[in-house]
Amino acid sequence: MKMKGVIENVESIEELENLEQNENTNIIDLWTPCEFNIDENYEYVPKEDSIFSICSDFIYYGIAYPILKVLTKIIYDFKIEGQENIENLEDGAISVSNHVLFLDCAMIGLAFKDKKIYYTTQEESFKIPFVRKLIKFLRAIPIPKGIENKKYFIKAISNLLKEKNIVHVYPEASLWPYCQKIRNFKNGAFDMAVRNQVPVVPCVFIFREPTGIRKRFKKKKDVTLKILKPVYSDGDKYIRQQVEELKEKTVKGMKDVIK
Repeated sequence: MKMKGVIENVESIEELENLEQNENTNIIDLWTPCEFNIDENYEYVPKEDSIFSICSDFIYYGIAYPILKVLTKIIYDFKIEGQENIENLEDGAISVSNHVLFLDCAMIGLAFKDKKIYYTTQEESFKIPFVRKLIKFLRAIPIPKGIENKKYFIKAISNLLKEKNIVHVYPEASLWPYCQKIRNFKNGAFDMAVRNQVPVVPCVFIFREPTGIRKRFKKKKDVTLKILKPVYSDGDKYIRQQVEELKEKTVKGMKDVIK
């Protein structure tokens, strides 16, 4: 993976301005030598009782979860606030967050504990050797680029929500490491929430200075994840209006937390 730039240390004002003109552009080049194609027959989510699904649950909860819990604590002194806001969440939901770390999806998984959560990710992630297999087991769902395949993707997401699962979406659409602001959100997550009549759960990654002995040897900041109260749409309005208002309420709540 090659960094195009780091938000905290851009080389010039011109560079920052160029980046801000298109906030959905990735600033990280992924090594994607593998072929990966999505068509109408692609299985976004393996069947619940399949061998793959059983193995996926074992890898997720039995191996990845405990390892990542220790790893994120060591690297980031990772802390979670606001878990009480999702304790009574019994139906499906769309969770959203700012996309600022390579391991932020793992942190989202740790925050939701035993609630079954799936992660939407760019198609390119499935072109990386080894990673493509691992993230499939860890419930990653590729977002197809072709418009003709979007309807199958949306149907898969709808089925997951009907089955009372959580689906995590990055409305910023791209990873900007250590970015300390909420960037422009796309509408996709909020459209799916409105059409499936489920709430949006805003999650905000906040950076803090290391303390104690950690500040002696750690240059990068530590991380806190704040989970906000679920946000619901107003079902009495037109869908487009519901989507815009749901997005606005979500973004405002997330920006207020960062401030």
